[in-house]
Amino acid sequence: METEFTKLAKSRYSLKKFSDQPVEEEKLMAILEAGNLAPTAKDSQPHRVYAVTSPTVLEKLAEGTPCIYGATAVLVVTYDPDEVFVYPDGDQDSGAEDAAIVATHMMLEAKAQGVDSCWVNFFHSAPVKAAAGIPDKEKVIMLLDLGYPAEGAGPLANHTKRKPLEDTVKIIK
Repeated sequence: METEFTKLAKSRYSLKKFSDQPVEEEKLMAILEAGNLAPTAKDSQPHRVYAVTSPTVLEKLAEGTPCIYGATAVLVVTYDPDEVFVYPDGDQDSGAEDAAIVATHMMLEAKAQGVDSCWVNFFHSAPVKAAAGIPDKEKVIMLLDLGYPAEGAGPLANHTKRKPLEDTVKIIK
């Protein structure tokens, strides 16, 4: 059964050619609020989101990644390692996964708001941190480009290609 969520998830794709139309402030705030609603381990909320809309700062962000694609807004998602939940074995903590859950909520809310996005994990932290004024101790996990498609833009050819469910899921009874 296809739900509204499934339809939304199917319609979302990584936009790689944005128009110069800015994201409306009320939509940006709704996207940010969706991230704030995301669950985190022990509700520690170690994430930070830097919402960049300044053309000057966006240009500086582009020094850290070739993947801004002309977006008019970029959310830089980080976490503070001093606020994470450390797992019982002590080998891992929740920082990256908490921040990824926040980013996913914002990515899907963006689509619900009619705003396209691109999840960017190809970047150099130092110039991104410098551009957005991010403290050294925070860990940048991703950038989320936001905006509207430029003329002729659309999903890449492989967007709908998926492995069969049985290749990625094992049901244990």
